[in-house]
Amino acid sequence: MALPIYLLGLRGSGKSTLGRSLATRLRVLFVDLDDVTASLLKCVTPAEALNTHGQAAFRAAELKALSSPGVMRAKVVALGGGTPTAPGAPDALRKSKATLVYLRATPETLRARLAATDLASRPSLSGADVLTEIDAVFERRDPIYLALADEVVEVDGKDEGAILAALVEMVTRP
Repeated sequence: MALPIYLLGLRGSGKSTLGRSLATRLRVLFVDLDDVTASLLKCVTPAEALNTHGQAAFRAAELKALSSPGVMRAKVVALGGGTPTAPGAPDALRKSKATLVYLRATPETLRARLAATDLASRPSLSGADVLTEIDAVFERRDPIYLALADEVVEVDGKDEGAILAALVEMVTRP
């Protein structure tokens, strides 16, 4: 599998953490698309950008971020959880020539991971509680991620080291 590699999945699936670790291991450039998107909207964090500008503007900025020079140079990119839902994003992702890897986790795993984090930095996507909305968001997005993904890595029951090893093997296999 060739670089670049774009990691997709729901919040809490490990895109940013694993992307950073994978890029470090491979000694290549890593970019977190959420950070680029926030910067395009002149905000410090993705949560601030989403809360200040709303979902529609955030998704439009995500699409613009996908073609930004920093993202185009990166070899490992952590997409935002909602990036594949942005109008035009599926086509842009397919045209990117990146390998799309879905870090797939069940709602139970995502809920457990998110419960252990600072939820203040993760705004609600539906108006419901962040932990409560996971099932509905998973149900809506899982088919989209599966349709886009070149590879699927099941992350349930695996620690970061095991998932990272699977990603490294994927990237380095002929």
